[in-house]
Amino acid sequence: MIIIDGRESAHSLANYANLEEVLVKIMEEDSMEQRIVTDVLVDGESFSELYPHQAEDIEAADIGSVEVRTVSVEQMAADVAEELPKVIDIMASGSRRSAALLRAFELQEGLEVLQDIISVSRDLLNTIHVLRSNYSPATSTELDALGDTLGDLLGEVGDAMENEDWILVADLIEYEYLPACEGWRTIIDAIASDIPKSKAA
Repeated sequence: MIIIDGRESAHSLANYANLEEVLVKIMEEDSMEQRIVTDVLVDGESFSELYPHQAEDIEAADIGSVEVRTVSVEQMAADVAEELPKVIDIMASGSRRSAALLRAFELQEGLEVLQDIISVSRDLLNTIHVLRSNYSPATSTELDALGDTLGDLLGEVGDAMENEDWILVADLIEYEYLPACEGWRTIIDAIASDIPKSKAA
């Protein structure tokens, strides 16, 4: 039995050699064009590949049921946009912590936190760029300006680190990086409002 979003499919597991063939066939259906798979359950148990093409090694004859759960692209985008402010909260908290550690000359921990913040910043910007390009091109001027600000700021942080001026690094993080983070909230709100409200679940 094959179940897609709670509805039994007309396809039969007997027509396939392995789980990978089943999943490929499901994703080829027209109805899946604007949908993203969130869960795959095999015989009621959550399945995710531990290595590439693991699904190919699972014979269809050994499977009783496959259930695929999906959401619309719009729903996924809305969910991501809803979570982004929480990411900014984490970045802001980490920034304050890193600045405090650097001012206390607890350099190893302070720099580790700073590295995490920079990594999260890059991921956040990439995510915002994807959402912007798909749903909210009007926000591009503001986003590009914030991206330039972040690039310049990271350059200043790098120079200060080379000079081992940890107080300056802390000041840049707390007094320039944090306000930049807050600026992203406005852009995220604008993008979220542009994502279609008719979000098919």
